[in-house]
Amino acid sequence: MDSTNALGEFLRARRERVRPEDVGLSGGGLRRVPGLRREEVALLAGISSDYYLRLEQGRDRNPSVQVLEALARVLRLDASASAHLVGLAQPERPAVSRRRARRPEAVPVSVRELLDTWSGHPAYVQNRFTDCLAANALCRALSPSYTPGANLLRAVFLDPAERELRRDWEELTAEGVATLRGHIGPDVDDPRLVELVGELSVRSDRFRLLWSRHEVRPMLGRTSLLSHPLVGDFELRSNKFEIPGTNTLSMVVFHAEPGSRSAELLGLLGSLTASANAPHEERRPAHEENARLDEDR
Repeated sequence: MDSTNALGEFLRARRERVRPEDVGLSGGGLRRVPGLRREEVALLAGISSDYYLRLEQGRDRNPSVQVLEALARVLRLDASASAHLVGLAQPERPAVSRRRARRPEAVPVSVRELLDTWSGHPAYVQNRFTDCLAANALCRALSPSYTPGANLLRAVFLDPAERELRRDWEELTAEGVATLRGHIGPDVDDPRLVELVGELSVRSDRFRLLWSRHEVRPMLGRTSLLSHPLVGDFELRSNKFEIPGTNTLSMVVFHAEPGSRSAELLGLLGSLTASANAPHEERRPAHEENARLDEDR
């Protein structure tokens, strides 16, 4: 990751993903790289080839909004990616601002209390680097990765148990990398990001491929497909909420469709979690609970 030329890296990566026929050009002729040539992007955006070359090479880092909008149109960027492009072209923030942003984030006490009251809904708090800062008991029962101090993106890419848990692993990893870029914006030289991206780039071929694509998207609600070792296959929906009074923290809450098999299995997992925290009570084995649920249905 070249933090000194984030704008140029983004333009080059997205240029290579646009086919000539996507923008009304002939795809014929010998092409050394996939996607559009620099001069084709410049022509379609209404700027000179030399100026576009300077943008990609990082020799000009302050294009006008009109130029950025034209490039976003040519590169077929959606709203999130277009906003990201504009952010990359903003003047660099003073170093003192970045130092303040790197101070340890504190989860408000009221939020921690709220997590614990949601005994029937797995919920956790993360920062923009996907570091887990707090989680309730049911969330930790979903996966040990929902433990304060763990990095969720790192776990998904590097922990074999996480890959076994996630039936939608490929979709989840693609979303996770694109969401990380969306959260970071132009602050690509943050030491925490450099450390995380460096480790994952070395240890995961899939992360390295996804990071090189420069996709950007906001974190939206999604449906997770899980295969839990205790209760089997089920689905959970999740929503993200920004935490007021913090700059970078968000809370993610899971829930199952009411009345569904997934809701029953989530309830079973909650019962097992409660039993595990009450060792003096006689606990029914998980396979017996599953059999009882099947009989009830």
